[in-house]
Amino acid sequence: MPLQTLPFKKQIAYCAGMMGWSIMTNLIIVMLPYFYLPPSNSGLVPLVPQLLVFGAFNILSLIAASGRLFDAAYDPLIASVSDSSTNPKGRRFPIMRWAILPAVVCCSLVFYPIVKGESLNNAWWLTIVLAGFFISVTTYIIPYNALLAELTHTPEEKVKLSTFQQVGFVLGMILGALCNNFADLIQTVFHVTERFHALQYTIWGLSIFSGLVMILPIAFIKERDYVDSKPTHIPLLPAIKNTFRNANFKYYLISDFTYYTALSLMSSGLLYFVTVLLGLPDSDGGKFMGLMVVLSLVFYPFINVSAKKFGKKPLVLLAFGILSLIFVTIFFLGKLPFEPANQMYLLVIFASFPLAALGILPNAILADIAQKDTIETGENHEGMFFAVKYLFVKLGQTLGIAIFAMLTVYGKDPGNDYGLRLNGVVGFALCLLALLFFTRFKEVREK
Repeated sequence: MPLQTLPFKKQIAYCAGMMGWSIMTNLIIVMLPYFYLPPSNSGLVPLVPQLLVFGAFNILSLIAASGRLFDAAYDPLIASVSDSSTNPKGRRFPIMRWAILPAVVCCSLVFYPIVKGESLNNAWWLTIVLAGFFISVTTYIIPYNALLAELTHTPEEKVKLSTFQQVGFVLGMILGALCNNFADLIQTVFHVTERFHALQYTIWGLSIFSGLVMILPIAFIKERDYVDSKPTHIPLLPAIKNTFRNANFKYYLISDFTYYTALSLMSSGLLYFVTVLLGLPDSDGGKFMGLMVVLSLVFYPFINVSAKKFGKKPLVLLAFGILSLIFVTIFFLGKLPFEPANQMYLLVIFASFPLAALGILPNAILADIAQKDTIETGENHEGMFFAVKYLFVKLGQTLGIAIFAMLTVYGKDPGNDYGLRLNGVVGFALCLLALLFFTRFKEVREK
């Protein structure tokens, strides 16, 4: 029976899954530092001590890193299990369905500390539930992203489906960033007096909604109708080594890792930049994030057409260059000769193109790499390429949170904000590094 082309409605169902896990991962990135180490003008109390380890690392940065230690070993394992699956219903969806409920529960429990105050017990609790969340969401993400290479059959189809994926991802970013706005609504409508509880109720609601939309690809797509996949027979360690033998993949991976580290710095610091550097209410953070995403959607048609005409690499390099300048702007926020809100509008407008380009193109590029490797080797291990990629994405996100948390030691409050400004310096260096490595990437374009 010939494979069917994935229709538009099922493409939307597939991309809904990305919105689901994007909401939860962005809740962790945006809200975790703000919830556990809030600025003094937030109305929240610190939940973990600002103790330094080795004179530089605070507890929150170590917790964020330790949660990924379990994930680091688990990513390639779940990829290997998925790639080698002989399940008659498919290699991907039967595994993904088991991840949804644990991810929802663990994401919510991250924001339910044992002690409502500064305590080391909260640090231990956070380490456990973060590890549970990372492992659960990985079980969904790795097989899910491997399907991008399998559900599409031409470079144009990959860019198109990757574009729809990115729409799902940025919608998740918006909903995650609007957490404080939803908390405002809960406090007003349900007369919840404590901000702490309003945020917890909001996160439960967003997590449950995430789980529901993560079910949609599994419910509406029959994997075997659209995917002709053969289980790979390469053992785990050789499969990992095979991905690193691909020189193009290594340059791609380093650039992607540094980009996600920088993006995590920006996302983790968003509420601090708005409230501390600019003196605006925390609910404005969600509004600015929403505006940035809406503006990025304007660039989607341009990126699709330009990628076909000029190639993907030039657009990625341009995006890295613009993003590096945005981090320079972050260093000077609150000191520019504009009104505070206008300074943020300036940043948001210029960030919209990099958000669009670096959201759409990297997954399409990796799908090309994985497909070319499959043709050359005869082995279908797309899952392993995406596993290694998302291992480094999550390590980058975690490193970004850890760096941000570490820099708060040098100032995170009004009048004492040098640590927040240092994020601009670090982000600039990371984007420049990503740009330099991606210049070595060799794009092969179809004639």
